[in-house]
Amino acid sequence: MAAIDGQWDSVAQSPMGEQKSVLTLTSKPDGSFAGTNSGPLGSMDVTDGQVTGDMVTAKMQLTVPFPMTLTIEGRLEGDTIEGTIDTGAFGKFPMTATRKE
Repeated sequence: MAAIDGQWDSVAQSPMGEQKSVLTLTSKPDGSFAGTNSGPLGSMDVTDGQVTGDMVTAKMQLTVPFPMTLTIEGRLEGDTIEGTIDTGAFGKFPMTATRKE
């Protein structure tokens, strides 16, 4: 499993412009991971995190401006995650995350 632990500067390209946040991720003994995503609109838990090879998936429950489940899918290469955030009815948006030093 690729190393997911650490803090990551994340940027999602949404219709509301760039959404910047900090992902704090911690792996678990069973190979999954969890954490938090903190940004200008507050913090949300990162759940159901899995790393399979270099593929990363996780979920977050957005509450502001309205409730929705966000699904992250991406490719982990060293200190970078590139992928999408799927918002369901509002579509998928590109996202990148870079591990902080």
